[in-house]
Amino acid sequence: IKIAITICEDIWDDQPTTTAFSRSKLYRDAPMNHLVKLNPDMVINISASPFSYNVEERRLQVFQSNVARYSKPVIYVNQVGGNTDLLFDGGSMVVNAGGDIIEKLKSFEEDFRVIDTNVLERNQSIPPEISATSDQRIERIHNALVMGIRDYFGKLGFTKATLGLSGGIDSAVVLALAAQALDVNNIRVLLMPSQYSSQHSIDDAVELAQKLGVQYDIVSIQPIFESFKNQLSSIFEGRPEDITEENIQARVRGTLLMAISNKFGHLLLNTSNKSEAAVGYGTLYGDMCGALSVLGDVYKTDVYRLANYINRNDEIIPINTIQKPPSAELRPDQKDSDSLPPYEILDPILFAYIEQGLSAEEIVGLGFPSDTVNRTLRLVNMNEYKRYQSPPILRVSSKAFGYGRKMPLVTKWS
Repeated sequence: IKIAITICEDIWDDQPTTTAFSRSKLYRDAPMNHLVKLNPDMVINISASPFSYNVEERRLQVFQSNVARYSKPVIYVNQVGGNTDLLFDGGSMVVNAGGDIIEKLKSFEEDFRVIDTNVLERNQSIPPEISATSDQRIERIHNALVMGIRDYFGKLGFTKATLGLSGGIDSAVVLALAAQALDVNNIRVLLMPSQYSSQHSIDDAVELAQKLGVQYDIVSIQPIFESFKNQLSSIFEGRPEDITEENIQARVRGTLLMAISNKFGHLLLNTSNKSEAAVGYGTLYGDMCGALSVLGDVYKTDVYRLANYINRNDEIIPINTIQKPPSAELRPDQKDSDSLPPYEILDPILFAYIEQGLSAEEIVGLGFPSDTVNRTLRLVNMNEYKRYQSPPILRVSSKAFGYGRKMPLVTKWS
């Protein structure tokens, strides 16, 4: 039999884009237009196709489009594993000449199958997923992040991890993911309460650490923070406390975490999410420290969905952590909503701007308040300098910060 060997995007010529109902062309003349003239019996596509939570459905559309055009079965062989920020999900499959999936390998782990070419004519097929449900999407993101953490450590030759555990939702989810990816005996977390930390946050953090069986230490940052203020008092004399003092607290925490990392050889996991990264709601050299950003491509609303998925069979993350209003706890009674629109409004605006590439006018046309849209987009644009200095981000969407979305630091935004 004749086999047409294609490499990755060779068969992605007519592909769906991230914008709804649109398609794009990669080639003036697709490679398959030439290969098909040699009358192959099948197409093998060897691929390093990066994961995003909706890529599986897009791939199937591409394969079925090729089958319909060329009437040739496709065997798709995809890489699996994490390579820093890029995650490859495997999910290799066989699509027969009728466009049906007749074999499918595992996702997010190595798998092996011997395929008898006679099955290419078989009518029995595996029902495809036309679009991922919300639960399937979160399950995929969860599995991708666990794989990404495991491979990042394994390929670098590191085994130990640390992070700052605050009692908040982000650090709780990162710790739960790390506990699945790594040996819990190699994880050491640091609780760093201040005078603004609530007791329930401390209790929630301790409960989670104990439930997962990871080592934890508690170091109050209040005396260190007061020392900083005392040393700066003559310089800051006559000026009220503001975000400067909030950032000092975050940077004290970053320093303590990096000390643990240096002293014991633990890689520091960053716990910031995509919503925060997008609008600059984070402190450089403070809570933005880390060797790997686990949630940097996960919006805050999806962080809550991840927490519920982690708790699907048992309460791992304390329910209070999930239910309480999010707060950085850097000033009395602080809430994220004091500085940002509610995440239920913020995240869809960010998605429309970052993933879909819509303009402010188009996003307002979706029904969002114009002042909120303009403010949000301004925050995204003016905080590129922060994202430029952030750790590598595990990519789980079609448009992650970093290599996936490079923007100039110095520009005149209209």
